[in-house]
Amino acid sequence: MSRRAIGWAAGAAAAVLVAAGAVTYAVADSGSDSGSGDGKAAQRTPTADSADAGFARDMAVHHQQAVEMSYIVRDHTKNEDVRRLAYDIAQTQANQRGMLLGWLDLWGLPKVSADPPMTWMGMGDMVTAKDGSLMPGMATNTQMKKLATLNGKQAEIFYLQLMTNHHKGGIHMAEGCVAKCTVGVEKRLAQGMVDAQQSELQVMAGMLKERGAEPLS
Repeated sequence: MSRRAIGWAAGAAAAVLVAAGAVTYAVADSGSDSGSGDGKAAQRTPTADSADAGFARDMAVHHQQAVEMSYIVRDHTKNEDVRRLAYDIAQTQANQRGMLLGWLDLWGLPKVSADPPMTWMGMGDMVTAKDGSLMPGMATNTQMKKLATLNGKQAEIFYLQLMTNHHKGGIHMAEGCVAKCTVGVEKRLAQGMVDAQQSELQVMAGMLKERGAEPLS
């Protein structure tokens, strides 16, 4: 994978961060924005069981694992392309996680819920916490421990495989917010996540191919 391709994906992620920074201020200034132009709707705060709050809570957890995974591989390989990709993912998702949690604070809503993950998407009865894999695409505790034992090319391949699945699950969740969330700026951030992670999926597919590996089934 060329540095140009990785730089392009990093640029897409950076654009999401810039937009997300503007999003944070917009939310603070205007409250909820349904995008309909209705002044009353613009003042409504999401409820604890809304898609807006559910996405913020669940994606914050989903992002945290991506950050942890990325820092693990950064310390277990000397390959600059993988380290650069991991750093970009960690920085982007750590910043987005802070924004999501900040919105919950702004809305006066709890950061945890008694409802199962993905309830806001109508999948609360479908998702089980199998070995720590709480949501679509998340790695299991066993996989995270395995990643921490690998080095060099093996660590690179396993990281790329895990992160590929992680991004696919994250895209599914973000698309759910685009469809179900009512806060306009949150919907736009979710769409930005979809666009950036789809770009990174292309980069990771190329990096796996270079290493003679394929995504996990």
